[in-house]
Amino acid sequence: MNTPYGMKIKIFADGADLASIQKLAENAWIQGFTTNPTLMRQAGVSNYEAFAREAIALVGGRPISFEVFSDDFKEMEQQALHIASWGENVFVKIPVTNTKGESADQLIKSLASQRVKMNVTALMTLGQVKATAAALAGAPMSYVSVFAGRIADTGRNPVPLMTEAMKILRPYPHLQLIWASPRELLNLIQADNTGCHVITVTQDLLKKLPFLGKDLDEFSLDTVRMFYNDALTAGFTLEMKATESIHNLASTLALEAPPVTTNSNHVATGDEVADLVPVNEA
Repeated sequence: MNTPYGMKIKIFADGADLASIQKLAENAWIQGFTTNPTLMRQAGVSNYEAFAREAIALVGGRPISFEVFSDDFKEMEQQALHIASWGENVFVKIPVTNTKGESADQLIKSLASQRVKMNVTALMTLGQVKATAAALAGAPMSYVSVFAGRIADTGRNPVPLMTEAMKILRPYPHLQLIWASPRELLNLIQADNTGCHVITVTQDLLKKLPFLGKDLDEFSLDTVRMFYNDALTAGFTLEMKATESIHNLASTLALEAPPVTTNSNHVATGDEVADLVPVNEA
């Protein structure tokens, strides 16, 4: 299996930029692709099907997911059947509910009976995982995407939930759990440790893969050098008055020097010694 550092989890690239998809398709570590309407809008996609068909041609038969975008379940079903017709490697993303919070379970069951490969998306609770798994019982191989990153955004640790989600899916060997919306490279390690089948990773996180296991002393030095080099490149300077520098030097020397006796009854302080040091005003 082409996964970095001996991990069992599969890495799916998440995005909607065709140039990036083409480049990532050359990377043996990338075993699938996902996208969604938000990523497509951000990438400037205007023709959904034209974009999708071009992306399918780039990924070399690897799994790729495209999402329905209607809010009506009947129309969702029509869109799903049309999207599914684009290729054997195409998975149709079905949101776990519509915008009214109504469950998509019946739609999922209907599509399952029509042998549509699905990627049920935007799950965040174990109740949703249980209901989705049951709805997908009769489906061909499909994915269940739990948005662990968004769960973490609420201050909750997603690891226990993802571990339980894996247990829920265990009786359904045709279903695979996706750790969706990761926020940092640590999530890749966490997802692999929980046994998740897949993690979706953005281009920004993929760029950090070389950091895995990096020596921390070396990483610290790299960081210091980065700050220093960026300051040089920016040409930063500080305009400090010469008198301030001389006075500071005099104060430092005075603090390091032994006490100076100014009369028989008084020992001069460091500040007093600094005041005795002549300063030539410009």
